[in-house]
Amino acid sequence: MYHRRKSGILLHPTSLPGPGGIGSLGKECRHFIDFLEAAGQSLWQILPLGPAAYGNSPYSCYSAFAGNPLLIDLAAIVDEGDLDESAPVPVFPAEYVDFALAENYRIPLLKAASAHFYALGDRERKEEYWHFCDTTPWLHDYALFMALKEHFGGKSWTSWPKEIARRESAALEKYSVRLGVAIGEQKYAQWQFYRQWRHIREYANGKGIGIVGDIPIFVAFDSADVWSAPHLFKLDEKGKPTVVAGVPPDYFSETGQRWGNPLYNWDAMAAEGYRWWIERFRSCFALCDMVRIDHFRGFEACWEVPAKEKTAVNGQWVQGPGAPLFDAVIGALGQLPIIAEDLGVITPEVEELRDRYRFPGMKILQFAFDSGPGNPYLPHNYIPGCVTYTGTHDNDTTVGWFKTLSPHNRKGVLAYTGTSGKEIHWELVRLGLASVADLAIFPLQDILGLDGSARMNLPGTPRGNWSWRFTAGALAEKHAERLHELTTLFGRKRGE
Repeated sequence: MYHRRKSGILLHPTSLPGPGGIGSLGKECRHFIDFLEAAGQSLWQILPLGPAAYGNSPYSCYSAFAGNPLLIDLAAIVDEGDLDESAPVPVFPAEYVDFALAENYRIPLLKAASAHFYALGDRERKEEYWHFCDTTPWLHDYALFMALKEHFGGKSWTSWPKEIARRESAALEKYSVRLGVAIGEQKYAQWQFYRQWRHIREYANGKGIGIVGDIPIFVAFDSADVWSAPHLFKLDEKGKPTVVAGVPPDYFSETGQRWGNPLYNWDAMAAEGYRWWIERFRSCFALCDMVRIDHFRGFEACWEVPAKEKTAVNGQWVQGPGAPLFDAVIGALGQLPIIAEDLGVITPEVEELRDRYRFPGMKILQFAFDSGPGNPYLPHNYIPGCVTYTGTHDNDTTVGWFKTLSPHNRKGVLAYTGTSGKEIHWELVRLGLASVADLAIFPLQDILGLDGSARMNLPGTPRGNWSWRFTAGALAEKHAERLHELTTLFGRKRGE
C-alpha cells in the first residue's frame, strides 16, 4: 500500500516546547519538522487535534471536527495585528502542560484578538474568514455549543434548559442571536487553527514528510457531536446514554476500561448512508496525509457496558457496522491510507475486516517478549503491510517499560536483541527499523531515552495524563544523526 519503507516519530503538538504553557503551531513546530528532515524521517504521527474536554484527553473532545484553540500560535496573531504583544506572560512549567494555567492565559487573548479582527481586520483576511465559515458545515453547531457551554457555566448539555438541550428551532435562533459575540469568538479561533495547521502541513509536506492523524472511533458524550445529532447515539428520553463504550479486562486493567463514551445507533447511521462518518473522514484527511483509526476493532464489534456499571467487567460484545461503513466512506472519498489500531481482543472477524481493505495493523515491540518465539509482536513474525512501534501513547516509555519487566522477561529481551540493555530504547528502535514492517514509528520519548516520568498516558487513570512536554534543547544533533544513520542502514530514509 505504501510502495516503500518509511519511518517517523510520534509526538503530539501539545508536547512541543515554547512559550505560552503548551506546544503550539509556531516556530517550535517547524523546528521539530526540521529535526525530522535532518533525521531522514518521512512521517510525523500526532494524536487527535480536537479541543480536549474531560481529563485533557485528545481522545475525549468537545468536537470530532474542531481544532484545539490552545494550539494556536499567538505570535502569528500578533504579527497579523490582531493582538498586542505587550500582554504579560505567566511563568509556565517547562516539562509539562498546566492545562488550566495555559487556558486561563491563552483563551482571553484569543477573545481579544477576535474582537480586534471583527472591528478592524483587513478586507482580504475577512473574506478568507467568511469563506471558511460558509464552507465548514459543522462550524456553527460547534461554536453555538461552546458558547452555550460557557453561558451555562460549563454544565453538560443535558443540564441546559430543555428547549435548547433539545435544539428546538426557536431556541436555536434565540441563543444564536443572544450569544453572537461568543459564537464569533469560537469561529475566529477555528479559522485561525485551521489556517495555521494548513501552513504547518504544507511546511512538512514540502520537506517530504507526511502527517499521520488519528481518528478515535468514539466521541465524548458532552460534545457538539452528540448534542447536534442525538438520534445517532444510544440515548434515553432524557438524552443520557443507556450504554457506554469500553474494553474488557486486558493487559492494561483487570477490570477493563470503562471509557464512558456514548455508543452509536448504527441503524440510524446506516439509514443516512453513514454521512456523519463520511464527513468525519473527509475532515480528518483535510488535516492529515494518513490516518490511524483508534480502536478499529469497534467497527466489527464493540464492548457495550450498561451506563449504570462502574467498571467494564459486565459488558458484552455488540455487532458494529462492519464493511458497509467503509464501503460508504471509500465510495464517497476513494481509497484512503488508513492504519488500523488492531490491539486488544482481536478476532478472525476483525482481521477479515482489516484485511478486506488492506489496512495495515499495528505491531508493538513492548508486547513482544512475554510468550515465547510465536509471539506475533516479535519482528521475526512480521509480514509486510504492518506498522511497528516501540510503544504507543498508552504505553510506558521503553526505558520505563524495561525497568519494570520481570527478570525472566528482561532476560528474554536481552537475548533477542543480543545486547546488554544499556541503551534499550535504541535497541528497540533498531529492531523496528530493521523489520519488514512497511512503517516504523517511535514516540519521541524513546529517541530521547526518557524514563517513565515522560509517559503520555496511563489507561484507566483519569488524571495526570497527556501533559508531558520536551524542553527546548532536548533534541540535539546527535539524536538526528543517530536516527538518520539507522534509518539509512535499513532502507527507510526519506526520499529514497
